[in-house]
Amino acid sequence: MNILKTLQDEFKENLVLTENSTLREYQFPEAPNIIKVAIGMRRSGKTYFLFQTIRKLLATGVPIDRILYINFEDERILPLDGKGMGKMIDSWYTLYPENHHHLCYLFLDEVQNVEGWPLVLRRMLDSKNVQIYVTGSSAKLLSKEIATSLRGRSLAIEISPYNYREYLSTHQLEGPSRPFGKKALDHQRSYLLEYFQTGGFPAVQSMQRNEQLDTLQNYVETVIFRDIVERHEIGNITLLKYLNHSLLKSVGAPFSINKFYNDIKSQGYKVGKDTLHAYLGYLEDAFLIFTVPILTESLRHKQTSPKKVYVVDNGLILANTFNLSENFGKLLENQVYLDLRRQRKKIFYYKTSGGYEVDFVTQDREGKYEILQVVWDAEDSETLEREERALKQAEEELGFSGRIINWSTYLEEFFL
Repeated sequence: MNILKTLQDEFKENLVLTENSTLREYQFPEAPNIIKVAIGMRRSGKTYFLFQTIRKLLATGVPIDRILYINFEDERILPLDGKGMGKMIDSWYTLYPENHHHLCYLFLDEVQNVEGWPLVLRRMLDSKNVQIYVTGSSAKLLSKEIATSLRGRSLAIEISPYNYREYLSTHQLEGPSRPFGKKALDHQRSYLLEYFQTGGFPAVQSMQRNEQLDTLQNYVETVIFRDIVERHEIGNITLLKYLNHSLLKSVGAPFSINKFYNDIKSQGYKVGKDTLHAYLGYLEDAFLIFTVPILTESLRHKQTSPKKVYVVDNGLILANTFNLSENFGKLLENQVYLDLRRQRKKIFYYKTSGGYEVDFVTQDREGKYEILQVVWDAEDSETLEREERALKQAEEELGFSGRIINWSTYLEEFFL
């Protein structure tokens, strides 16, 4: 009971301290009797988003004592199983007995750290008048639990680091607007490059560059050890880190497990391909790395073709590789991927019969397809001609239209 009171007091203090945090461009679905789930990489702003949601409730007149917030990363309450979690929530009702008669709100942060959490939430949903909000940094653990224990009783959204518009808001910079004059475009180009370097993780925004680098490198280490090594009991940590580093350097490029396997085999590593596939899956599960399959009707071709690699944040890439700092085209391509992902589009890449590669083929929720080719500088005639040639051939073969995105059209098409 004492620890619960302490946690609630700390929650109220933190709520005040974060009241000026950047408003995230997300909202939980308005659905009663449904558990709202926010997933995403650790440190990407899920807790800030929970606090933002709580402040909205308070603004509508909900008393703060009808809101319970627990962070299951807090070492003072770990280790904790479902039984212990249930006792904590029951103790909160004991602390505030009048809540038995009112609609209450439970906010449970990083809930995947508690084994058996879905059964507790089902009991709460069935026996109490509650709205339940949870976050987690494991896609598969949450989706597996949701599919088995909470089927049809939850809805999930994915929280990413700040997008460009949120970055501008954080730094009180003016966003792009029409008409695009030369002066305005020059400013936006500068802001966009600064955004690529800093990235969108909320906590690094006010740091000096050296501190940003240390923090972003530490984020990767934490994901490796907390979300992969500990969770999946990985023995070959050196190989896992080498794979991760190779993927971070491969942003926007095809990556083949078979090729990687042959490379490390020649270096003396002894590991099976199944292990490498598992490691890649763990990195994706932790929202650090994303892979995009080729667009093809052949299942065998899809399974044997390399996947293209993207990373959760450009700042994270630059802090951990140092080799892409001048490759603005790859960073823009990664950013376009992240924005397409936020739009919840299905994303593929494509190879034409002539061997040209198209960056993205997307399908929206209405089933509409589009081809996208990304190039940083549209004034580079040689590059532009090559990209247009690939785009034209893809349009002819696939039967739908496409467009080329450069840094200036990115600002206009994604943010106006």
